Formats: sequence, structure tokens, C-alpha cells
Amino acid sequence: MRTGLVFVFLTICSLLIGNSFSAVDAPWDDGKSINLSWKLSPMTQSVTIMRLSDTDLPVTLLSSEDAEGSFTDNGLEPNLEYQYRLLADFGNANISLETGATTREQWFFLRKLGFLILLLMICIAIIYYIQAARRGKEFFIRRIAGLDSMEEAIGRATEKGRPILYVPGISDLDDIQTIASLTILSHLAERSAEYNTELIVPCRFSMVLSAAREVVKEAYMKAGRADAYKADNVFYLTDDQFGFVAGIDGIMMREKPAANFFMGSFYAESLILAETGFSTGAIQTAGTAQAHQLPFFVVSCDYTLIGEELFAASAYLSKDPQQLGSLKGHDFGKLVVIILILLGVIMEILGISVLKDFIAGAAS
Repeated sequence: MRTGLVFVFLTICSLLIGNSFSAVDAPWDDGKSINLSWKLSPMTQSVTIMRLSDTDLPVTLLSSEDAEGSFTDNGLEPNLEYQYRLLADFGNANISLETGATTREQWFFLRKLGFLILLLMICIAIIYYIQAARRGKEFFIRRIAGLDSMEEAIGRATEKGRPILYVPGISDLDDIQTIASLTILSHLAERSAEYNTELIVPCRFSMVLSAAREVVKEAYMKAGRADAYKADNVFYLTDDQFGFVAGIDGIMMREKPAANFFMGSFYAESLILAETGFSTGAIQTAGTAQAHQLPFFVVSCDYTLIGEELFAASAYLSKDPQQLGSLKGHDFGKLVVIILILLGVIMEILGISVLKDFIAGAAS
């Protein structure tokens, strides 16, 4: 009898002594994770870990049969204290352990290291190419037919004595496509001034109007034709989307421009503009980064700048070293990404996940 009591006592002691359950804030993270670890008796049959709450019911995070292990609780709020409970089943006995930890947002998120390395590589490449361009090194830029056609369009308008219509998109000045469009407008206005061809620029927003007027005025001054600049040719129509489009259609039907340029951000009105311009017999060049509008421009315009070509236009036209270097630096970044994708696919086929984990950490 006494031997049996001693055995039971020793069994209970072995179950209660040496069991540990701890919670520690995950190091070098964004303050949204806590690392949980436990070490229990070898007699453990099941383990359940729950996150406690003052207002809601406990949330079960993990059910396991391992007597020793670890788990990371993700998706938490930074700088808050969290409490956890571990329930262990030893078959003939159960124990409950509780612990807690406070999430802390670190100054550097280690999982973003891959992103930092890629960013530094691209920045260094951009700086290198800009410096090389300033030293006079020539870089190859793929021919953009839509921009090469600009001279043809201006020449045709000059021969016919008819104006050129330029639409800088329907978005405001906070859209990068509008900025790119105004850069192209500057080059077009300078050529129009040299050929003494009238340029019409309708605008949807007041900020775009102010910027477009300054761009065109500066282009005329640069061409030595400041006296030929007409502020009234760069004008405001309306903020209403389809009212703006109707106004442009009216201009195309009345003025019969020899060349139409649609550069910038466009939406449902793209086909309306392009079809009306096509019916007047004008040479049409369009460019937008709105992928869902590109098919309409492709089928109804003579030339189309597809996506990134709109943003590369300023470097293509101006040959400015800083813009050329920036363009080539970004191309280097794309090349690095392509190589990483191909290398990652090959490594995954071989069962090596190091590169995938590295890139996944940078993208998360």
C-alpha cells in the first residue's frame, strides 16, 4: 500500500516538475508576432495552446501531440500584452500553464532584408547609369514608333494648315500619367512652334490647365517663338468626365485637326475619343498605362504607346542624361527580377527553397 502511494506521488511529481511554457516577443519584426515554446513530460499525449482575452472567449491556436515544440502567433497588434494558456493531457492527469508577453515593434524588420538589398542594387545602378550618361556614354533605347510618328503628324498638320489636338488625359496632376503626358506635350509644343502649327490643348482640371499653359509657353519660348504662343489654345472644359469628352468631340468635328494625341490616363471615354478622331481622318497617337483601355486605342489609333512606353517617352525624346540613366537603372532592376524568378524556379525544381524564402520575406 505504502509502495503504491509512493509510486503515485513520484508520477505526479514527474508530471508537474520540469514542465515549461514561455512566450517571447519575436525579435527583429514589425511587432506583430510572439514566439511560444514548451517543454513537457515525455508522457504527454496532447497539447492545446490558446490565446486568452478579457472580453472574448479563448482562441485555440494549436493542437499537437508533441511534448516539446514551438509556435509563432502572427497577426497581432504592436505594443500590446497577450496572455496564453497551455493545456497538457498526460492520460491520467492534466495540467494548465499560463504565460504572457508584450509585442514590440523593432527599428528594423529583418524579413525585409531581401527588399533592402534589391532596393540598394537598383539605386546604385541608377546612380551609375546617370553618371555614365553625363560622361557622354550612349545608351541604346528601343525605338518607340508612336513618338517617332510625332514629326510625321506635325508635318501633315502643317501641310494641311490644320491644328493639332493634344489631350493630356482625364486625371488630375497627382496622377503620374498626367505628368508623363505633360512631358510629351512640351516636346510636341516646341515642334509645333518651330513649324508654326496651331496646337489645341483642352484640360479637365484647373491644376492641369495651369501646368499645361506653363509647359506650352516655355516650349514656345525655347523655340524662339514666344510671340506665337496663344494662351487661349490651352483651355479648361469641364470637370465632368463625359462632358469633357463631348467637348473634345465637338472640337474634333469643328476644327478637323490633322493629328490627335491622347496621352495620359483614360477610362470609359477612350473609345469615344478615338472613334470620333478616326472619323475625321486625323493621324492618331495614343498612350496610357490603363491596361484595360489599351485594346480600344490599339484598334482605333495609328500608333499606341503601351504602358511603360508612356513613362519612357521623356527620356526617349529629350535624351537628357539624368532621365536616360534613370531609365537604364530601372531596366537593370527588371533584369535582376527576371533572373531571380528564373533562378527561383530552377531551385524550386531541385527542392531548394532558400531563394523563395528570401524573396517571400522581402515581399511580405
